Amino acid sequence: MAQNDQKQAEPSDRQTDLQLVRKVRGGDRAAFDLLVVKYQSRVASIISRYVYDSQEVMDLTQEAFIKAYRAIDRFRGDSAFYTWLYRIAVNTAKNHLESRNRRPQGSADSAEAENFDDGRRLRDIASPERLLQREQLQKELSNAIANLPEELRSAFLLREYDGLSYEDIAGILECPIGTVRSRIFRARDAVDKHLGPMLNHSVT
Repeated sequence: MAQNDQKQAEPSDRQTDLQLVRKVRGGDRAAFDLLVVKYQSRVASIISRYVYDSQEVMDLTQEAFIKAYRAIDRFRGDSAFYTWLYRIAVNTAKNHLESRNRRPQGSADSAEAENFDDGRRLRDIASPERLLQREQLQKELSNAIANLPEELRSAFLLREYDGLSYEDIAGILECPIGTVRSRIFRARDAVDKHLGPMLNHSVT
């Protein structure tokens, strides 16, 4: 019964977004404010997979919504509004990085490194060698992700770190689901091969 309720809720939610979009097109700015409140945390989250400075994330989130507002007339409703918005967010983040000649790092690196720096208790249960191996592995994971081709890296981050469905990723990257699956498979394979020698060494 719960699954049926959920399936019925999804079209309703999408319909609500479409109604808000129509109001925005009619000049109702308050309707767009509702969309901002609804999706700003998701937009910030996806941008944070590419950019790690918190102030830059906030600025780019705002920029993404400004772009969405200005382009609202081009939203046809073929996909869900948040899929369209996510695509704008991804492009905003990538354009920002390209303008600064930077490449997104693996978000796992920053999160794990923070845990490593703050985890003094680990020193009581792990040897210095183990801690060093862990730090090196984190850096190599970051390098492996950063060295992926752009199309593989985008699909990989959206799937592994944002947990988006293949359908949503296909909408954001504007490519078939089969292509998304292929890119994620190739990205995982490349990351595994990059980390393989280090993982094998740590086991022996």
